[in-house]
Amino acid sequence: MPIFADSARLGHESIHHFHDPESGLKAIIAIHSTALGPAAGGCRMWHYSDEDDALTDALRLSRGMTYKNAMAGLPLGGGKAVILADPQQPPSAQLFHAFGRCIATLGGRYITAEDVGVSVQNMRQVKQITNYVAGLPPTRGNAGGDPSPWTADGIFLGIEAAVRHRLGRSSVDGLRVAVQGVGKVGYDLCRQLRAAGASLVTCDVNAQNAARTHTDFAAEVVSPEQILAQDVDVIAPCALGAVLNAESIPQISASVIAGAANNQLACEQDGQRLHDRNILYAPDYVINAGGIISVSLEYTGNKTTADTRAQIALIPQRLADIFTTADKSRQPTNVVADSMAEHIVAAGRPTPATATGTP
Repeated sequence: MPIFADSARLGHESIHHFHDPESGLKAIIAIHSTALGPAAGGCRMWHYSDEDDALTDALRLSRGMTYKNAMAGLPLGGGKAVILADPQQPPSAQLFHAFGRCIATLGGRYITAEDVGVSVQNMRQVKQITNYVAGLPPTRGNAGGDPSPWTADGIFLGIEAAVRHRLGRSSVDGLRVAVQGVGKVGYDLCRQLRAAGASLVTCDVNAQNAARTHTDFAAEVVSPEQILAQDVDVIAPCALGAVLNAESIPQISASVIAGAANNQLACEQDGQRLHDRNILYAPDYVINAGGIISVSLEYTGNKTTADTRAQIALIPQRLADIFTTADKSRQPTNVVADSMAEHIVAAGRPTPATATGTP
C-alpha cells in the first residue's frame, strides 16, 4: 500500500506501527486529526487477511472518528487503533499491557477505548499502564463502562428519526427491520426494536448469535449473503464496513438504511447510488455516535449516565438536519454530512452539543 499517498489523501496527521515480540502485539494507531482535541477512537482487534487490510481499516476508521466526534459536538479529534489478531494466540494481559505502553509513547495525542474484539477487561489492563483510556467500569452513577449499549440506544433513536422522515411514521411499530450482525450492539438494538413493535430479520457470521435473536425476539434468521435483499422497511448494518457497494445496493428493497457499522459505504459514490434509488441513508458516524459520547463524558469526568443519555438524545435532530438539507440540495446524505463535519474541523472548534429542535 502507498502509505504516504493514502494518508495524505485522507488527511492524516500521523500513523504509528508497533510490534512487541514478547507479547505478540502487532498494532497500528492512526491519528487523523487533533484539530478539535486529542484523537479519540476505539481499539479494534481483528484477524486481517494481511497488513495492508489492517492499515486500510485504521485509516478509514480514524477519519470516520474525526467526523463522528465533530458532528457529536465533542472536544475530540479522530484516531483509531487496530491490533492484528493471531488466531493461534488468545489475547493476553501482557499484550494489552504492551498496547498501553504504545499509547503512552504518544503523550496524550490518542485516547483509546474498546471496539470490535476488545472488552472492558482489556481496557482495564491498558489502564494499568496508561491513563489515556476510557470505556472502564463506571462508579456511583458516573458515565463510563462498555459503550456498546449507548451505541445501540443512539441507533434506535436514529432509526426512529429516519422512518419519521422517509416513511412518515412516528414509531417502528409494525415495521420490518433487518439487522445485519447481532453481537453486543446489534443484539441490544434488536431488543429495543422488538419492544417497540417491529418484526425482525437477522443474520450473523456466528450462528449462535443469530439463533439467540430467534429465541429471544422471534426473529427470522437468514444467511449473511441474503440479509440485504430481504423485503423489509429498514436495514440496520451492525457488523463490519463496506457492505453497501455497487453489487449489493441494486438488491436492496428497504427504504431506510440506518445502523451501527462504521464505513458502511464501500466508496463515496455508493452514497450517490443509494440517493439515486431513493433509499434514505443515515450517515454511520452520525447515528452511531452513542458509544464515543459515553467515552468522551467518562474521560472528561464529572458526568453521569443521565448526561450521557441527554447527549445521545440529540442524535435524531442531527440526522433530521442532514436529511432536510439533503432534500433541499438534492445531494446524498453522506455528502451533506461530510461537508458539515469538515466545516466544523476547519473552524477548529466543535459545535456545542445542544439541541436545535425537538429530537
